[in-house]
Formats: sequence, C-alpha cells, structure tokens
Amino acid sequence: MIPQSFITDLLNRVDIVDVVGRYVQLKKGGANFMGLCPFHNEKSPSFTVSPTKQFYHCFGCGAHGTSIGFLIEYSGMGFVDAVKDLAQNVGMVVPEADDKIAPAQRAANQAQSLALTDAMTQACDFYRGQLRGADNAIAYLKKRGLTGEVAARFGMGYAPSGWDSLKAVFPDYDALALVEAGLVIDKVDEDGGNKKRYDRFRERIMFPIRNTKGQVIGFGGRVLDQGEPKYLNSPETPLFQKGFELYGLFEARQAIRDAGYVLVTEGYMDVVALAQLGFPQAVATLGTACTSTHVQKLLRQTDSVIFSFDGDRAGRKAARRALEACLPQVSDNKAIKFLFLPTEHDPDSFVRERGFEAFEQEINEAMPLSQFLLREVAGENDLTTPEGRARAQFDAKSLLQAMAPTSLRLQIVRGLASMTQSTPAEIETLFELAKPVSVARRAPPRKGRPQPVGLELQILRILVAHPPLCFELDEAALQCFDFFGAESAQRLRQLVATGQALGPNGGFAAFSQHLKEAGVEYDSLIAEIASEPESDLDAVKLWLSGAVRQIKLDALKLELNQLFSSGLTSDQIGVRYREITAMQEELRREIAADMTQR
Repeated sequence: MIPQSFITDLLNRVDIVDVVGRYVQLKKGGANFMGLCPFHNEKSPSFTVSPTKQFYHCFGCGAHGTSIGFLIEYSGMGFVDAVKDLAQNVGMVVPEADDKIAPAQRAANQAQSLALTDAMTQACDFYRGQLRGADNAIAYLKKRGLTGEVAARFGMGYAPSGWDSLKAVFPDYDALALVEAGLVIDKVDEDGGNKKRYDRFRERIMFPIRNTKGQVIGFGGRVLDQGEPKYLNSPETPLFQKGFELYGLFEARQAIRDAGYVLVTEGYMDVVALAQLGFPQAVATLGTACTSTHVQKLLRQTDSVIFSFDGDRAGRKAARRALEACLPQVSDNKAIKFLFLPTEHDPDSFVRERGFEAFEQEINEAMPLSQFLLREVAGENDLTTPEGRARAQFDAKSLLQAMAPTSLRLQIVRGLASMTQSTPAEIETLFELAKPVSVARRAPPRKGRPQPVGLELQILRILVAHPPLCFELDEAALQCFDFFGAESAQRLRQLVATGQALGPNGGFAAFSQHLKEAGVEYDSLIAEIASEPESDLDAVKLWLSGAVRQIKLDALKLELNQLFSSGLTSDQIGVRYREITAMQEELRREIAADMTQR
C-alpha cells in the first residue's frame, strides 16, 4: 500500500497542466486551460484543467479527477502504475508500504529536499545577479547573438572567478546541503586531515536546469574561452538525475503544444539560441546520451519528437544511441524523426546562415524512425550477397525485439524483408517476435450524482475544497457538529481527521484523490467543486468560522428551549441558563465582528 503522505507529496510536485497536456491540446482560458474532452466526442471544448486546484473537469460528460485519476482513465493504467509513472517524472521513488520508511526518516527526507531546493534557488538568484555586472560574460553572449531578454527567460547567470564566491550567499558556507546540492566540493588532504571547500562553478556562464514545476534542480556551466571541460554539469543529487531531466523542457512546454512537436538538440546553447531564433520548442539532453526515460518524457508532451544531430561521425553515433532509446517507447500514434545537419553546422549556425524557413524545411523533411532504422542495419553491408543480407538481419534483430508488437514494427519488418529477400513471416519467426496481444482500454463512463444541499454539506464542500481549513476546527467546533445528528457528526469528524492527516500543505487534489480511493460518497461533491471558480481562501475561512458559530448558537437555542423540561433542579437550571445566555452573547459579538471584516 502506498502511503497517503507520499500521494500528497507527489500531487504537490506534479503539474496537472503538464500531465493532461501530453495527451490533450490545451489553450489558456482565463485562470484555467481548456481543450476537447478525451473521454467523449465533442466539437467545442468543455474540458477544463485548473492549475490552482490541480484538477480536471469536463462540463460535458462530468469526468473529473487529479493527475493520477487522469492517467488511470485515459491510459487504462492501474492506480499503482499511474503513481509510479508520475513519480518517475519528478524523481520520486514510490515506497512499497508505510512501514518501509519510518515517519521520522520520511520527514528528514522532505526536509533535505526543501533545503536543497532552497539552496539551488538562492544560488540561481546569485548567478543571475552576477551576470549583470560581468562585462566579459555579457560580451560573450552578445558575440553568440543572444539578447538579454532570452538570457532572462532561461534564468542564465554567471559564476565569478573566486574560489568561494557563494559565501556571499550562504553565511553557513560549511552547510552539508551545499555539498549535497552539488554547489561546492570538499577536498580532503591525502592524509585525511584538512578539508578545503570551494565552489564547483567558477568563471562560467550558468544555465539553470529546472524540473517540470519550474524549480532549479541543477546547473550547466560553460567556459567563456578555452578550457576543459567545455561544459560542467551538476553531479547527481537527490534532486537531479541526468538520465531523467531535459534542459529547457520547463520553458518549452507551451511552445511544444503550440508547434505540435519537440526538437531535441545536443546542447544548452542550441536550446537558448533556437528559442531566440523562432524555435522555442527545443530541448537538450544534459551531457549524456538520450535515454529511454527521456523519450518517454517527451512523448508525454507531444505526439511528435524530432532529434537534431550534427552530420559528422559523432552525430551519427549519438543518433544511433537515440534510436535504441526510442524503440521501447514506439507506438502507432507517435512519430519520431531524425534530422541530420551538414557537418559544418549546428542548429544555431544553420538558422543564422540559412534562415528560419530553411531550418523549418529541414525539420519537415526529417527522416522517420523506420527509414533511419533500416538505413542503420543496411550500413555498409553488401545486400547483393547472402552474407550481406544475413548481416543486416543480424543487426536488425535486437532493434526489432526492443519494440512493442505495433503496426509500425510490422511495417519495418516488411521493409527489412524486402531489403533482405525474405518474407515478414520468416523474419518474425527467425527473430521470435511476439504477436500483438495488447488491447486498448477505454475510460469508464461517468455518472452524475445528486448535488449536496444544506449547511452540513456546505461545510463539507468547504473542507474538501480547502483541506488546511480542517486545522481551524478545534474540539469545541467538532462537538457542535452533534447538532446535525450522530451520523452527520461522525462523517464531519472523519472528514476533518482525514484532512488534518494530509498536513498543512494538503491540497484539493490530494484530498479528493484520497476520498476517491475510499469510495464514491464524495464524488458528486468533488465534481461540483471542480466545476466552480476558485474561491477566496480568506472569505471561505470567515464563512466557515461564522457557520460554526451559527451552529453553536442554534445548538444553544435548542438546549435553552429544552432546559426547563430537562429534569434539573431550579438552581441548576438557573446556573445553566446564565451560562447559555452568556455564551450566546459572546457568539453574537464574534459574528458581528466577522461581519465587519467582510
């Protein structure tokens, strides 16, 4: 069982606009994003995604839910698979059970994550400030044709030459978090005695690497002149894993949706330069070969991925590695292509020399994956000889076995069969290729439910929409819920306890996901909240406190009406009467004070 605390943390980290945007074309519409509902046929958009609530809702068919719910319904994943899928994209590891990680250890892990994130943010701000006064760095960027506007958009900065410049940012320069974040290096003498700490990045243009939430998780630093390494990346840290992250993806998300494809380049400067030259849909791997996880991440953003490589030997080698990374992720509704530029050009120089339209034409004419694969296995083999054809089949075997049993694989098999004078059936038998067995799963239909009414359910609505307000209800407030009756009071108290268990940072998405797992009791209420505009938290907080006071007044009034038939002595009645009237007067004063604040 996955701990609820992990689900809450996960839903606080992922961005539902990103999750849904991988599958649905979304456009900004006021505070929300709009698109055509993927769960029923419609011609005008009634599907909304709220970045504030981290929730989606369709006004047409009633479908609604969190990022987890969307993956479950759209792709047919199970709950655990959906959680793992989302967690992988934000660098989280799903615990298998509550007892695997002690609460104290989980709290320590969260505290470490916050400390590292804070350190990276402060360092990024420092580097950005340093760039404004670094004439040599500004001159270099201008020489590369970059403007201050694009540098600001990507948060670029400059690491000065000093060995410990970050002391100006971090008074506690010896803090462990600086090493764990990869900002500094500890060098220990050979005898293990003295330890010297110094900044990892010095005299470099700094490229902050952001995750999908926009948080800085790492840096890439480029030397201004000659020097090695030309690019220096942050090391692997609890926040940053190179095989999972792509430079520029956070900045390019909307441009990728608008363009309908993502362009994968080989470096930071390519991404920044292309964004300035009219191709903001570009991203880059982080000094490492493209991984299958990278491809999976990109295909969730768009249906079309285009890799751009230099036409030299190194570029061809990188393209082959990218091809191998792509094969496990290939599907019939996605397109992957490969673009090879002339050997003397990278994307930046090509666009500057030949222009926007010429590069756009290169993109449009990029080589499909199927064609590139067949060209790779053909290689320099002499296909006029049995040995050459056999070698081509040998080279193709592992590539085709890495692919799922899709229609595209069948097309490639047919192409290979034609090229090697074989039949598709012979190749499938020879390569032991599995036959297609997967069946697409459809989202279950949604059913409407009666809308909740009454003061009790209005309180439920407020608490579900704003879980932190559960902490505003003390024991006296919980006791006053008895006025609604035993079952209602129990339901309210259980809801408050659940909301408090989420912690002070629990949001609507995490709360609704938990309630959905428990049953369908709150489904219609969640749908109603999802369909409404975001409510003002301060106003809602005032309403809730007023509602609780009104319930207390009503309960006191009922007790007062029943006081003389309660069986108490006249003295006891007199004492209780004065207590009730005093409490009523105090509550009326508090209600009046609330009214003046509204």
